[in-house]
Amino acid sequence: MMGKIVHGGGITAAARQYGGRPEDWLDLSTGINPNPVALPDVPVSAWHRLPDQHLQERTREAARGYYRSGDILPLPVPGTQSVIQLLPRLMPRGSVAILSPTYGEYARAFTLANQKVRQFLTMDDLTEDDRLVVVVNPNNPDGRRLSIDQLRDLHERQYRRGGLLLVDEAFGDVEPEASIAPYASSMPGLIIFRSFGKFFGMAGLRLGFVIAQASVMARFEDWLGPWAVSGPALSIAASLMNSNTGAIRRRILDRHFALETILRRRGLSVAGGTALFALVADDHAEGIYTHLCRHHILVRKFDYARNWLRFGLAPDEEGDRRLAGVLESDDFRSVRPKI
Repeated sequence: MMGKIVHGGGITAAARQYGGRPEDWLDLSTGINPNPVALPDVPVSAWHRLPDQHLQERTREAARGYYRSGDILPLPVPGTQSVIQLLPRLMPRGSVAILSPTYGEYARAFTLANQKVRQFLTMDDLTEDDRLVVVVNPNNPDGRRLSIDQLRDLHERQYRRGGLLLVDEAFGDVEPEASIAPYASSMPGLIIFRSFGKFFGMAGLRLGFVIAQASVMARFEDWLGPWAVSGPALSIAASLMNSNTGAIRRRILDRHFALETILRRRGLSVAGGTALFALVADDHAEGIYTHLCRHHILVRKFDYARNWLRFGLAPDEEGDRRLAGVLESDDFRSVRPKI
């Protein structure tokens, strides 16, 4: 059986190995907004009753406006991971092509379902047998981006062959102008996954959205079963998606600028990223990772790219100073002497 994929957020395991209390670590291992927004008021009925139809409708209307999805009312799901697990049911035949390297759970879901999975690097690598093409845009972890025109061309290619295109926009909230969602209603065979928790800093809410043809969303809804998303999650999402999110974007961009400034000043090469993380490429990545852990700072490393480290955002200036101090210490220079 295929082993589990290691994701960011493993503070407890890191603390067991390197010491310290988990709450005292600086967690830079995720791509989640480190400053969760203030919770809006949640009606008591959302906690007391099963999610009513009107709450579902309110949330879907809010998501339609937020994602600018036109005639399509996005389907709320209990985190996009839940629908990634269901994708093999959607594509029982043909191969799956995943633009790589990227989020590993796509390949894992299809591999565990004994389906043919191919990882491709360029559009020229696609074949006639690729019934589903998966693109994470912007990509995790390198921030690779396909333009709207490139995505439309790719969709047209798949549509002519009777296939599907899935675009995962989990990190797309800070750049809404780059989203393919506004075109979805005129693009049959296009499926879009959106994450709620990353941008709003509420990953624990476990909420995502699917934007696709009604028939595709109906199949996901049927497979997930009734009341898949909690009433409080729906209520919170509806309120926040109807609010002005400009201040959230500006804070994230400020935090990202601070992170990149620290990394570049310490001589680390920023090879890519999104507004919520920066990817560093360095031949001393393993030593840098261990050095940071010894100082109780966790970043994300990759088994398929040993020279990569992904740095998430620190929540504030104190976190910036803590990271900067560890990266300019004498013992760090022994880990990476070329700085």
